[in-house]
Amino acid sequence: MARHLITSALPYINGIKHLGNMVGSMLPADVYSRYLRQRGHDVLYICATDEHGTPAELAAKEQGLPVAEFCAQAHDAQKAVYDGFALAFDYFGRSSSAQNVEITQHFARRLNENGFVEERAIRQVYSPTDGRFLPDRYVEGTCPHCGYDKARGDQCENCTRVLDPTDLINPRSAISGSTDLEVRETKHLFLLQSKLQHEVEEWVSRHEADWPQLASSIARKWLTEGLHDRAITRDLDWGVPVPADTWPELAAEGKVFYVWFDAPIEYIGATKEWSDLDPENRDWKSWWYDVDTDVRYTEFMAKDNVPFHTVMFPATELGVREPWKKVDYVKAFNWLTYYGGKFSTSQKRGVFTDQALDILPADYWRYFLIANAPESDDSSFTWEHFTATVNKDLADTLGNFVNRVLSFSKKRFGEDVPAGSAAGEAEAKLGEQIAELLAEYESQMEALQFRKAAAALRALWSAGNSYLEEKAPWLEIKTDKEGAALTLRTAMNLIHLYAVVSEPFIPATAKIMREAFSLTDDTATWVTADEARTLASVPAGTPFTVPPVLFAKLTDEDLEAYKERFGGTEE
Repeated sequence: MARHLITSALPYINGIKHLGNMVGSMLPADVYSRYLRQRGHDVLYICATDEHGTPAELAAKEQGLPVAEFCAQAHDAQKAVYDGFALAFDYFGRSSSAQNVEITQHFARRLNENGFVEERAIRQVYSPTDGRFLPDRYVEGTCPHCGYDKARGDQCENCTRVLDPTDLINPRSAISGSTDLEVRETKHLFLLQSKLQHEVEEWVSRHEADWPQLASSIARKWLTEGLHDRAITRDLDWGVPVPADTWPELAAEGKVFYVWFDAPIEYIGATKEWSDLDPENRDWKSWWYDVDTDVRYTEFMAKDNVPFHTVMFPATELGVREPWKKVDYVKAFNWLTYYGGKFSTSQKRGVFTDQALDILPADYWRYFLIANAPESDDSSFTWEHFTATVNKDLADTLGNFVNRVLSFSKKRFGEDVPAGSAAGEAEAKLGEQIAELLAEYESQMEALQFRKAAAALRALWSAGNSYLEEKAPWLEIKTDKEGAALTLRTAMNLIHLYAVVSEPFIPATAKIMREAFSLTDDTATWVTADEARTLASVPAGTPFTVPPVLFAKLTDEDLEAYKERFGGTEE
């Protein structure tokens, strides 16, 4: 089977992420990875915390912690949430790892050797009080456009205007608060992307037809506007150090690489972290180096990250002049909004992933988010929509089907799957329908069309309910007990099928459904078309148990409580 390398956008180290971050990269990557594993493919799903840059230093300062300690704690806190969401990373690394330092420095040296790095003098804000140059985010002040008095030197969060530190009114140091600021000359390294423009255009032209329109249009827009040379170093205490053997003067000044340069390299670094845990059995280079025809590489990210991964990082890889694996398919997502407005970490607007898990188990969120993934356009989270989806799809369509089939069978036939009569016309018709719906589900998963895949999965669940309503075993048993037993046995086989094919979406619930049956040799990872037609994987006589209610219906009181806690009006 094919080898699949999968990465999702690296979550930044600051703070627990909101639902928009979850559905924009990590969750769909997990669903796709799980599906591929079930189909027998060799899958490596890699992610990591993005730990360098100004915000990490400032957050550590606010908490009174050394930045390394802050990042270690924040990494563990984020990983705990992702574990709660059942994200099955093969490895979840850290961009501050020694492996990322080593590979980032290697890339920088090679780019320099190939003539794609240049040292340039620039003018930058300097704070005599702090005794250091201040990167953009270390300068705060009043926005000249909207008057917001906590605007940063790179952007005003209030009006979203892009700024330069010198644009700010009454600028001050974010470290000390000092207003005694100067503009001085300093030196930084620049990646000469302009020299790589033609190569990147040729590379994108070979791939963009296969990408979603969102990804290809963003990449083409950046290329049309032209690639500009960009600084790849910063004056920070925390980051991948500039190697002294190549740039001794800048290294002596404490320059580190800019986070946008080292973060994408961490995909490779994290794979090496994974490999170094078991070097006898894991080979990181077999996934990343000289493997273009062997490995299919799929990236998942929200649209704001697309330029970095379709244009800027490929430019870096091309400039290194080594056969590093480049992305084959970029699955880009639009925004998930909260009642039409932005989720905001700083303003605590919307539902954050740790809060979500405090309210309900992960499968509620996993299903809703993927079923409403912002693929072709932005989608809006509302509590009304969430409640309706949970109640209709999860509680009524799937949960109720499982509960009433198993409960009724236990009550009327005991704790073993009943035998009943031979399958008839209704069962043959159902089998063909299930095989057709399963093929549609597989097709949409292969195409990474998650909303359509969720609709196909929902249709599979609905088919079981339609069959049950048509056969009505609660009436059938009055006149044809063997026929009722057949109906229930067929429905139990549907439950097992649902357990297998629903696992990418709702893994915890799938496990509960599967374990309801005491099968001696249940090793199925997927369901073939013939198995779907015959619906005979759970034979008569198999002991079973009735699990607790799979999905509790949400009430009007729940809805009002959620809206009161998190807000629930259009922005």
